Amino acid sequence: MSHPPANIAGSPLGATVAYRDRYAPELLFPVSRAPQRQDIGIIGALPFHGVDIWNAYELSWLDPRGKPIAATARFDVPIDSPNIVESKSIKLYLNSFNQTQFYSAVDVQAAITKDLSAAAGAMVTVTVEPLLPGAQRRLGNFAGVLLDNLEVDIGHYHPAPELLKCHGDGWVEEVLVSHLLKSNCPVTGQPDWASVRIAYRGRAIDHAGLLAYIVSYRQHSGFHEHCVERIYADIAARCAPEKLSVYARYTRRGGLDINPFRSSEAGDMPENDGDIRQ
Repeated sequence: MSHPPANIAGSPLGATVAYRDRYAPELLFPVSRAPQRQDIGIIGALPFHGVDIWNAYELSWLDPRGKPIAATARFDVPIDSPNIVESKSIKLYLNSFNQTQFYSAVDVQAAITKDLSAAAGAMVTVTVEPLLPGAQRRLGNFAGVLLDNLEVDIGHYHPAPELLKCHGDGWVEEVLVSHLLKSNCPVTGQPDWASVRIAYRGRAIDHAGLLAYIVSYRQHSGFHEHCVERIYADIAARCAPEKLSVYARYTRRGGLDINPFRSSEAGDMPENDGDIRQ
């Protein structure tokens, strides 16, 4: 069973805190990626490429005349950053804009870029979009073969990579989808729900075993990013596909959703269409 990361001490996670409505970048709380990567044998060079896409739905500030501006934002966090930024601290940080005056959305975007990049330890790409006429976003579900209707006996609720099996000598290329990924916050224990898309080329992965493996995260404690990296690493180790990507879209909590993507292919970038549950 996983335990809370040692470097989470001092985080606002799970603590009662006062909301601040004046710009306060010091609220951001970085968490090292290294310990949970070491748990799955990732030390040194990363065995995958990708990005962590964050979407923020609760962003507002005051214009020079004191009128509130409402906006959404997207943060692309590079996976080679030494840190993730703890999500509750980002929520508190974004709330600190509420009573702060900025000249324009460009200035807000510049401030968030500077602050998140400093916390993550690498350049974070930020896009801030005020809610103007015509603003819209496509919602839907991952396209692919849905695993969730398979008749499967389930008996594991902590990650069980031994459930992953391949069959046959021929190679296939397919996209497999499940909406049954659930893990728990490693500090607060709150549930994190996600849809996951696994695309690969290689020996055929047993669908029933893969579904049981996805469900085996149901009582696992881990940050979103590290759950996806564990899934990627387990499939790579057990099935050795020639090509592999794992993309999870987690439902929003605290006005944020987190969407980690890992791929064997450099330059492979996912779409940012919202999952129906986001």
